[in-house]
Amino acid sequence: MSGVGGIEAVVLDVLGTMVDEPGGLREAVREAVPACDEASVERLLTVWRGHVEHEQRRVGEGLREYANSEVLDREAARRVADRAGVTDPEAVERLATAGQRLEPWADSQYGLMRLAQRFPVLGLSNASRTALVRLSAHAGLRWHHALSAEEAQAYKPAERVYRLAVKAAGCAPERMLMVAAHAWDLRGAQALGMRTAYVERPGGDPPKRTDTFDASSASLDALAAALE
Repeated sequence: MSGVGGIEAVVLDVLGTMVDEPGGLREAVREAVPACDEASVERLLTVWRGHVEHEQRRVGEGLREYANSEVLDREAARRVADRAGVTDPEAVERLATAGQRLEPWADSQYGLMRLAQRFPVLGLSNASRTALVRLSAHAGLRWHHALSAEEAQAYKPAERVYRLAVKAAGCAPERMLMVAAHAWDLRGAQALGMRTAYVERPGGDPPKRTDTFDASSASLDALAAALE
């Protein structure tokens, strides 16, 4: 791991970094469509994630007015339900809110606690305000402050989302460490001048050879130990 010094605040991505988003959505699809085999579950998960990513990209390109994650998740759930032939409104609604019931990775709670003993820790998520509150409570994530991209009416990696964290922390970007399992997220933070740390997670977006992040770790707990 590279040395990271002079940090005054730590900002952590949530979906995929602190909680198992792919696994949670996969389990929600299995629950909604119990007769599905694993190959079909993966196809439906691709439909879900493809829709959300496409619509977030359209928002970023100005092709769609901002709609929060709850709206996009509901649209994605409807697409999955239509594809799978699910017609029960309660099942579709439960599927639509699956993103609020994601489980933390095994080291998330302890790693977050260790970081919080030394730094202000902020969550910064593309999840809506309401979804972020419910998800944090479900996963047992105790932040000093949790920020939703909804406050910026944009999605990461838009610069104004990262500026929310800079403003909340009250320190210069170069004194802040952005932690994520997604290289695209870290590049967005890096463009604003924030320090960056990649944490390896299943289903994340690993760095490319051209990426130059300040730190890389196999777990959040290992990153917290290094920063101590």
